[in-house]
Amino acid sequence: MALYYYVKKTSLPRRRILSIASTLFVFSGLSVITWVIYPILAFELFYAPKFIGLVRPIPETIISEAMENAILGSGDERANAVYASDVDYTKASNWFPKVSPKKLEYTFGSYKVSIPKLSIENALSIVGSEDLSKSLIHWAGSAQPGEYGSAIIFGHSTIPWLYNPKDYKSIFSKLPDLVRGDEIILTANNNVSYKYIVEDMRIVSPDDVSVLEQKYDDSYVTLITCVPPGTYLKRLVVTGRLSKF
Repeated sequence: MALYYYVKKTSLPRRRILSIASTLFVFSGLSVITWVIYPILAFELFYAPKFIGLVRPIPETIISEAMENAILGSGDERANAVYASDVDYTKASNWFPKVSPKKLEYTFGSYKVSIPKLSIENALSIVGSEDLSKSLIHWAGSAQPGEYGSAIIFGHSTIPWLYNPKDYKSIFSKLPDLVRGDEIILTANNNVSYKYIVEDMRIVSPDDVSVLEQKYDDSYVTLITCVPPGTYLKRLVVTGRLSKF
């Protein structure tokens, strides 16, 4: 006659389940906070100090409000504007809506942009175009490459870990990595290339239209994107002067 015996099924103690769930919840919350706040804090710690005259580009109140918004889903309009906006900034016309570009005659409608330090090679810049998700945009009121004045180029950015130099939605995310002396190369459709050397980097407010001004003592290039990358708080303006190859 076979013998049988009963073995009680063991179950995970309820307290242990709650402990694991709590730990997962905490780590999930920290991950969300890190994802939201890191671009701002990293920008202040590692990039902002190199911009002359810039002590604190992002006010502490906005940082704290952005964190509150990440945790509680609250916060005022300034904090919400850090990562979200009703304005579609993939459209170039929304960058400076109060300024209408002058109608200038261009010998070509597009050209290529290369920034060796950022692994950007032959990125397309279209004169007077609109969609920043498909190309860089040459502001139609600015000089063309190689001429006196400044060729102004808008480029989109996003959080640094999504950077892809071939994706126009993130192409200027690493622009803060540039320093004085770095090269920017513009190549026209006639295969003539112009090398510019970075000589100035500054951060301005989104409504500062002085960055669109033209000065005609030399040939310049001006690159503009939003900073901290992934936000719409400020604008990084990188200026280079024409140099010989």
